[in-house]
Amino acid sequence: MNAPRLPLKSLDDALAELLGFATALKGVESVSTFDADARVLAQDVVSALHVPPQDNSSMDGYAVRCADVSQAQGVFPVTQRIAAGSSGAPLAPMSVARIFTGAPIPAGADAVVMQEDCELVEGGGVRIKAVPAPGQWIRRAGEDVTRGAVVLSKGERLTPAALGLAASIGMNLLPVVRRPRVALFSTGDELVMPGAVAPEHMRPGAIYNSNRFFLRALLLRLGCEVSDLGIVPDRLDATVQALQGAAQHHDLILTSGGVSVGEEDHIKPAVQSLGSLDLWQIAIKPGKPFAYGRVQDAHFIGLPGNPVSSFVTFLVLVRPFLLTLMGVTDVATKSIALSAHFTWARADKRREFLRVRRNAAGGLDLFSNQSSGVLTSAVWGDGVVDNPPGQTIAPGDLVRFIPFAEIMG
Repeated sequence: MNAPRLPLKSLDDALAELLGFATALKGVESVSTFDADARVLAQDVVSALHVPPQDNSSMDGYAVRCADVSQAQGVFPVTQRIAAGSSGAPLAPMSVARIFTGAPIPAGADAVVMQEDCELVEGGGVRIKAVPAPGQWIRRAGEDVTRGAVVLSKGERLTPAALGLAASIGMNLLPVVRRPRVALFSTGDELVMPGAVAPEHMRPGAIYNSNRFFLRALLLRLGCEVSDLGIVPDRLDATVQALQGAAQHHDLILTSGGVSVGEEDHIKPAVQSLGSLDLWQIAIKPGKPFAYGRVQDAHFIGLPGNPVSSFVTFLVLVRPFLLTLMGVTDVATKSIALSAHFTWARADKRREFLRVRRNAAGGLDLFSNQSSGVLTSAVWGDGVVDNPPGQTIAPGDLVRFIPFAEIMG
């Protein structure tokens, strides 16, 4: 007698359970700030100085005492010239200082008049044509960063702007969590590598291995160290051997295909013989079959073989799992409310991820074929609509749009 079929697991429940298995990796590396893009901070970064370090001019112009410039058209002698990187003497009463953007404000000055509001007069003086307000065109010390402030937090994934901020407080090295080591392989005797066989010579039933290419690229974009173990034959002994080798030096083993219960699906018994495995049927479309387990000390995740199913399950499950391993504190996927410019009349019991593209009117167009085998949809589209179970969509409805730019790096 067949075992009763378990109910489908919701994506939220599956993700919560999956993240419960993810413990932040041990090991901290000190890397050059130049090379730290997309790495995850292992410690808070605290500033040892103010940024800017002292009051400075935000304009080319003249530093003045506001009390001296009580009305426009006053003429003042220029007693000094202050460029960025230099420092001036205290500003004498009833005089002005020529000053350039970024240069320190001299003691006694309390405003800068931009050069467009000044006029050179015969004899070297300057006519101030606009009455300044105190503090005008002055960037205050610590306006950007104050000494002792946490400028970047532990668990933050570094961006190019964050690298610039770290450099602005003198950080040439940053403490980051080590990269996850991921072993990647595919299963299936039907799979052929591009270049191995010309299209006209493909045997009946054979297909080119597309999953291996986009999964490797997604892993690299996340900052993982990837070992590509190729295609494993549909044999139990070969699958066991591949898993044993992969478990030795990797944090995660990621496979696509072979996670169903067919006679040629050897992942399940192979993983169970070496560790433990949970097979989940998740209430999402595309991407229902999903497996999580352990092989010795390594995590194991098995994705569906259909390319769009594998692509979607990676983005909504594997990506947040890996970010959690990396110590990222916020792994929630962000969505945007946008207007649907299409009709979706076929409500499904499962949560759907529809491939869409933004149009010139600011709405979303739907790819015509949403099949789990049509990878063209993920190339044509620039994101997915996260559509709740049982939900139809009419033109003008607000939907949850997740840009690929949000979840592909």
